Amino acid sequence: MKTLKLRIKDKHAGVQVGSATVQLVCEEYATRRKQFKKSRLNWRVSNPKSAKHSLGWVPFKAGGAKYKAGQIAFLGYKFGLWDSYGLSRFDLRAGSFSQDARGRWYLNVCVKVGVPKSEGVGSVGIDLGLKTAATCSDGEELASGLYRKHEGALGIAQRAGKKNRVRAIHAKIANTRKDAMHKFSTGLVARNAAIFVGNVQAGAMVKTTMAKSTLDAGWSMLKTMLEYKSHQAGIVFEEVNEAYTTQTCSGCGVIPASSPKGRTGLRMRRWTCCECGAEHHRDVNAARNIAARGHARRAGGIPVL
Repeated sequence: MKTLKLRIKDKHAGVQVGSATVQLVCEEYATRRKQFKKSRLNWRVSNPKSAKHSLGWVPFKAGGAKYKAGQIAFLGYKFGLWDSYGLSRFDLRAGSFSQDARGRWYLNVCVKVGVPKSEGVGSVGIDLGLKTAATCSDGEELASGLYRKHEGALGIAQRAGKKNRVRAIHAKIANTRKDAMHKFSTGLVARNAAIFVGNVQAGAMVKTTMAKSTLDAGWSMLKTMLEYKSHQAGIVFEEVNEAYTTQTCSGCGVIPASSPKGRTGLRMRRWTCCECGAEHHRDVNAARNIAARGHARRAGGIPVL
């Protein structure tokens, strides 16, 4: 199964929904209340100031929407699509219409596709960080800092009260980050038979002064992509305990006195092991230790943390 996202061409105001859609929304609301253990949830709406609030998310069941000649038919309405997938080749299943922060509507639909198994034979460890979002044991990096890059333009737009411009910048940051992560994760899954990631927890770090950089790195999104793509391709994906992986020499396996430690050690990007003389890039060294721990866990028959 794969979810396709297609942009709807034109704006359509005043579209009404049927009882089946209302029922699906109620079911989703009940599910999320149980998930988040809250008696009340706030739903994002298209225009909070209008007399009638329009929901920015409209679900439908399998068969609820039909595609023909570049248009999607739903409840008697027809919407033009930017069809970049060749939607006529697929049988549409359950899906939804969703609205982004800029007011643009999209069709999200599940289709059944064959996923080729990975032919990769290698393995890779991944260290998640702030200076670079992810560093692999082979030296490959996923850049971070997209929000920082656009922060100046975003501040100017916010001070000028240009809400549409602010939304456009936020959308650009999110789309660029997601595109980079998709390409990065797809490449790793195609080249490897096993992927090991450090179990860094973003939730704890967003409560510190590093919150902005942590959210900008998008660790949770990357791990989610790696996990489901690995599962589809039939390869190993595991999170391993990353404690002391930065300080431990990946060459001799000890924690030497020369390794980076504490807050002062954050400035050390490269260091030399005083025990064996091996030279390390701090993030690559951590990624190699993560890969080694992943292999050791599997050799010992330990499937989870």
